[in-house]
Amino acid sequence: MRPSVAHHHPGARALGARPRLHAPAPGWSIDADVVVVGSGVAGLTAALRCEAAGLTTVVVTKARLDDGSTRWAQGGVAAALGEGDTPEQHLDDTLVAGAGLCDEEAVRILVTEGPDAVRRLIATGAHFDESGEGGLALTREGGHHRSRIAHAGGDATGAEISRALVEAVRARGLRTIENALVLDLLTDADGRTAGVTLHVMGEGRHDGVGAVHAPAVVLATGGMGQVFSATTNPAVSTGDGVALALRAGAEVSDLEFVQFHPTVLFLGPEAEGQQPLVSEAVRGEGAHLVDADGVRFMQGQHELGELAPRDIVAKGILRRMREQDTEHMYLDARHFGAEMWERRFPTILAACRAHGIDPVTEPVPVAPAAHYASGGVRTDSHGRTTVPGLYACGEVACTGVHGANRLASNSLLEGLVYAERIATDITGNTRPARVPQPLPATERPADPLLPPEARFTIQRIMTRGAGVLRSEASLAEAAQSLHRLHAEAREALDENGKTAEPGVDTWEATNLLCVARVLVAAAQRREETRGCHWREDRPERDDTAWRRHIVVRLNPDRTPAVHTTDTTDFPPTLPQPQEQ
Repeated sequence: MRPSVAHHHPGARALGARPRLHAPAPGWSIDADVVVVGSGVAGLTAALRCEAAGLTTVVVTKARLDDGSTRWAQGGVAAALGEGDTPEQHLDDTLVAGAGLCDEEAVRILVTEGPDAVRRLIATGAHFDESGEGGLALTREGGHHRSRIAHAGGDATGAEISRALVEAVRARGLRTIENALVLDLLTDADGRTAGVTLHVMGEGRHDGVGAVHAPAVVLATGGMGQVFSATTNPAVSTGDGVALALRAGAEVSDLEFVQFHPTVLFLGPEAEGQQPLVSEAVRGEGAHLVDADGVRFMQGQHELGELAPRDIVAKGILRRMREQDTEHMYLDARHFGAEMWERRFPTILAACRAHGIDPVTEPVPVAPAAHYASGGVRTDSHGRTTVPGLYACGEVACTGVHGANRLASNSLLEGLVYAERIATDITGNTRPARVPQPLPATERPADPLLPPEARFTIQRIMTRGAGVLRSEASLAEAAQSLHRLHAEAREALDENGKTAEPGVDTWEATNLLCVARVLVAAAQRREETRGCHWREDRPERDDTAWRRHIVVRLNPDRTPAVHTTDTTDFPPTLPQPQEQ
């Protein structure tokens, strides 16, 4: 359980002196009660709930409203909705997958509030696939002992959820700012959140850098998969929310736990950027993992075999790849037949055929790729971070639900449940009579910007040193290379005032470097193998020393300050004052 302890917040000026991205001063501003950054399931759910409670709500999103990770989610949303299933069983499966690091209170909230949250999503307009009896069609995925995954359009669940929420946002007339990259958090003289700065990319009503002033900011910016060369994440997933939170003085937790999805379509060793996902639901429906000789290699490795938790399947695939000195394994679902492929997995079928592979007649080449950040900006059970007025939900957050390894299809549910809890917390607080005035940006030193090509350098460093397989040596090399990138940019700024030209590419590269350094620092600290953190030099799980969380914040010199919690309990975040 989380302790409920009040902490004195550091003085306002300390926050005001924190670093920021090098950017022009805001040329325009708007006022709101709440600004939500991100337009996936978490962001839009939070925005709709806040707007329904009468709060002036603005949604800021990096591309179009439906361009985040939510629409790429294939498998579905997990909840105890089936006959004979219970929240307790869902809780047990989640705790097992989380490898001893889940916050049990957070998981209990997820599984007990989850079913009604899904029903409210359906009431909002999302259409899920139905069984022949008229109820929801439910399937199984890795780590689940019951069929509890509700899906839509066969394997297009995320796209349907995104469609329904975007339509609801537009129907309610919520103010949205699309094609806008959030830059930094604004704080007031009391150290509280006062809004965000953002850059609108040449489209929309405003152009250039501006600000949204608001006493509550909800980060729902998604993941950071683009920190690796191969990922299932869209190009916009550059860790912007985590980097913003770190610069604002917030704590992040468990960033070392990056889930690599075991079955991503293998497009060749040189493939970079977003790769097509082959959903776990394909295995849930009976597909087999095989090597080039057709041998099923996951049997006997776990009681659930090919439906074991993702870290176990990814490790099984990598072990067989090493044994056979190959770059991928195969997923064999030829026995499905054309009709089942077209009905149940039309999106995956089309993606495979677009790359010259026909799953109806041949096995699909697959290999693990970066998929999901189980850690993120540390929050309490109401989504509150360690900075007053700053909330986080969805993949950018670390609620404690996922522990060391996310259970399949819990991510969409977490986005729903915790977004609703954030909206409840914001609307339950007495709001300031006026929007707080932020401190002048001139009081905050600017971070040097990296050139756009640094993005690919960071990805290669991270893939080589902090990918699926890690070691003391590989992580040390990654940390040194990343530090060198930062030091060179810092030196150029200090010596001649030169930095890369402010712009989306350079801001993204700079954010990627920030989150990469913190991720590597956390991975270096955790000297064991647990969940999706796999240390070759420390192959055993060590509950005595490491059944605890790693929390990181940024020092004034931008280096990561890493500390380990005393127990499995998360330390408390700063409680939001009830009267302001």
